[in-house]
Amino acid sequence: MDRIWDPLRRKFVTATPEERVRQWFVNVLATSASVPYHMMRSEAGFLFGEKKYRADIVVYGRNGRPLCVVECKRPDVEIDARVAEQAMRYNSVLDVKFLMLTNGNLTYIYILERGTFVPFDHIPSYEEMLCRQ
Repeated sequence: MDRIWDPLRRKFVTATPEERVRQWFVNVLATSASVPYHMMRSEAGFLFGEKKYRADIVVYGRNGRPLCVVECKRPDVEIDARVAEQAMRYNSVLDVKFLMLTNGNLTYIYILERGTFVPFDHIPSYEEMLCRQ
């Protein structure tokens, strides 16, 4: 089975279609949005009630608080209301300002404004995420 390097977990992981999307988006965040690798975490675990969940990618602020959660899907999975609901469920614990949903073909960005996530027209830079914290 193919393996791919995850710079956040600092190890090779199985290169499933979803993992390839996750690693592509980690690279997008690092290169296009200038998010430092040490301020991101993949497969970030947390509890929602008594159930354990893992967010695909979480971006953290300098104070250690989450700024953004990214939900990655395989390229053949449609980014629909169920995917958005999954990310919003994660947000009820993580309390972020940005949600990003991607399957590698389509990426949707949302920002929290007045208690509601609304579409955002670009991937914010790390500094922009910090300013909206």
